[in-house]
Amino acid sequence: MAYRKTPAEISRLEAAREHLVACATSVVTEVGWSQASVTAVADSAGMAAGSVYQHFASKAALAVEVFRRAAGREVEVLGEVLREPGTPVERLARGVEVFARRALENRGLAYALLAAPADPAVGAERLDYRRRYRALFAEVVHEGIEDGLLPAQNGDITAAALTGAVGEVLVDPLGAGDGKTTEALLTELVAMALRCAGAPPAQRP
Repeated sequence: MAYRKTPAEISRLEAAREHLVACATSVVTEVGWSQASVTAVADSAGMAAGSVYQHFASKAALAVEVFRRAAGREVEVLGEVLREPGTPVERLARGVEVFARRALENRGLAYALLAAPADPAVGAERLDYRRRYRALFAEVVHEGIEDGLLPAQNGDITAAALTGAVGEVLVDPLGAGDGKTTEALLTELVAMALRCAGAPPAQRP
């Protein structure tokens, strides 16, 4: 008869895996993907490096899990904000502000998610999540067009431009890590996003 893990063993392994992912996320936040070695992560988790491979087949697999969880949370938050009450223009402004503010409040992790050099597997995930951000922005832009609050345009192209522009604007401030100019940057970033979408000046906050 094949051996089956007991519920207690399964629970212990799941807890160890969660601890490992949390520690790996902290290491990536501090030093980036390239320096987040299996040894560094194992040391942070208080386990032997070989034990990491009981939970993940490779460093790349662990990195992908870290990325998916962190980026997935940001997509979830952005989606919640973009679907809150208010006009599409108001929600677009709030979405850009919340996304950028969260990034600036956790610069190390945000830089890792947006721009830091990474394994090709993480790069592929980064592209996938950019598509998810773009789809969320496209949804609210299309709604604004339908409501007559935004001019006729290709909403998907506008959403792609917004996604790229917001990320590009944030790269240098996130990399600098000096904590300066947050409010001024947020104001300019939101204004840029609304200009990009074609919101009339009277509708801009």
